[in-house]
Amino acid sequence: MNIGTKEVDIIMSNTVAELEQKLAKVLANSRANEAIAQKLFEIETQILSCKSSQELLQQLLATIKDKFNLTGICLLLVDPTPIKYLLSGNMQTSWHQANCRTIATEQLQTYHPQRQPFLTNDITQIAAILPQSLMDKTQSAALTPLTLEGELFGSLLFTDDDKNRFHAELGTLHLEQLAVKVSLCLSNAMIREQLEYMAHYDRLTGVANRRLMEVSINEELIRQKRYGVPFSVLFIDCNKFKKINDTYGHDCGDKVLTYVATQLQELIRENDKCFRYAGDEFVITLASQTYEEALQACQRLTAFFQQNPMPYEGAYLPITISCGAAASDGKKTMDELLKAADEQLYVHKKAVT
Repeated sequence: MNIGTKEVDIIMSNTVAELEQKLAKVLANSRANEAIAQKLFEIETQILSCKSSQELLQQLLATIKDKFNLTGICLLLVDPTPIKYLLSGNMQTSWHQANCRTIATEQLQTYHPQRQPFLTNDITQIAAILPQSLMDKTQSAALTPLTLEGELFGSLLFTDDDKNRFHAELGTLHLEQLAVKVSLCLSNAMIREQLEYMAHYDRLTGVANRRLMEVSINEELIRQKRYGVPFSVLFIDCNKFKKINDTYGHDCGDKVLTYVATQLQELIRENDKCFRYAGDEFVITLASQTYEEALQACQRLTAFFQQNPMPYEGAYLPITISCGAAASDGKKTMDELLKAADEQLYVHKKAVT
């Protein structure tokens, strides 16, 4: 069969049109990928400047939602999470309640068995983990795994009201790149915060250490001079602590210190602070409290330990404390204030031993 010139021209014209369409599609995909890459770069730049994991998480979720025009975004954290200590005290904020939720490790692993993103437009597949606030406006979703030191600790959940936005056939390269960058940034933030935590908190009891106490007391003394508000401190130590160590061993002694620190933190007001000073000694700062109020706090704390022995090896171990109080007169230095409280503690200790 012979093909005439006209037919050849038609074939050539169709071929050129097809090639032009393919080229246009390639160029469009290329431009789209460049746009996504630019957005990822902007996200990375913003989260790299964050000074804490708390700031990083807030900035991350807000920026991703804005840059990619998502209907919703949520951070899923395995329970227990390796970043729990970073979020403790913050998990009850309105921001965390709105943007974070916990998920069982086994449940999260079903979505990321190979640590790969999971995309779907079948919402029944994620109904069990989808926050109620996103349920009515979600038609498709993507789960991007987050890892720390190779361990899966969470996932970023992206949702959209467009059913075609996320689906199983969609490429996941950009989501994988995002997951790596977020995990690295979060890991760096955690390392910085761990170092800072170790520098300011007692490893055994978890309360703030002497270094942070000095900063806190000096700040309160400055506030007192400026505004004339009262300020008091309590000096506390455990009675017969050496005898406990000698009789029951140092492991028991450590448990006693942890017990005392935990109870002290629970017994003081929210704006008061507890510090481990040294050995079995603790300091409590009482913001806006007079000397009389500090004495009342002393009585309340000593009475609690007298009435609440520490559970130990199926029995109860009596633990008592001695407590001294001192109030700032606007002239005392931190050392003078602590010395005054320590001297009163010594008087109290002689009376009970």
